[in-house]
Amino acid sequence: MSENYTVEFFTVEGRDGVKLRTRVFKAAAAAAEGDAKRLAIVLVHPYSVLGGCQGLLKGMASGLALNGYTAVTFDMRGVGRSTGRPSLTGFAEVKDVLAVCNWVSNTLSLSKILLVGSSAGAPIAGSAVDQVEQVIGYVSIGYPFGITASILFGRHQKAILQSPKPKLFIMGTQDGFTSVKQLRNKLNSAAGRVETNLIDGVGHFQLEGPGYDAHMVDLIIKFIASL
Repeated sequence: MSENYTVEFFTVEGRDGVKLRTRVFKAAAAAAEGDAKRLAIVLVHPYSVLGGCQGLLKGMASGLALNGYTAVTFDMRGVGRSTGRPSLTGFAEVKDVLAVCNWVSNTLSLSKILLVGSSAGAPIAGSAVDQVEQVIGYVSIGYPFGITASILFGRHQKAILQSPKPKLFIMGTQDGFTSVKQLRNKLNSAAGRVETNLIDGVGHFQLEGPGYDAHMVDLIIKFIASL
């Protein structure tokens, strides 16, 4: 907690009755200016089955709030105090992203949303991008495009690759799930505006760690400024 931002706790209910524990990181009134007042950044955490939870996104969410933005994290179904059961492929969790985005739009009265997905949260968020009118862009941190990961998440790829909305893919060059070549091959067929930012010498889980939170915040803010 900081005097420059606050954290509020909510429970968001999805259409299928799942209750999602949600945190809203709000900038101090003086810090929020211009477009930041109308934009929410919804962050989607890594793979629930392997221990992914919203707590992993606290560093990025607080950093974004300190820069004047409203950031929203949540535990997907079956994680922490959220109800329901996690799925292996992440398709049930897409409903969770939609529920939180609709809640942000309706309850927080924020007219624009940037979706940010970390690791397995990236394909899940990507499947939701074109299902929410208020989403104006998408940021992936370590999208698992590799062959093995695609067994679980491959069916999510079409949605984000065909979306006309602006996309930023951030990845470490030593990512163990996706090679730089695999990333570039996938993005060659992507629609709309596509940007990549490769972090030299960094692995998948290293990029997810707190040591890179500030760098991720900077990249997200620069991407927002370009929208």
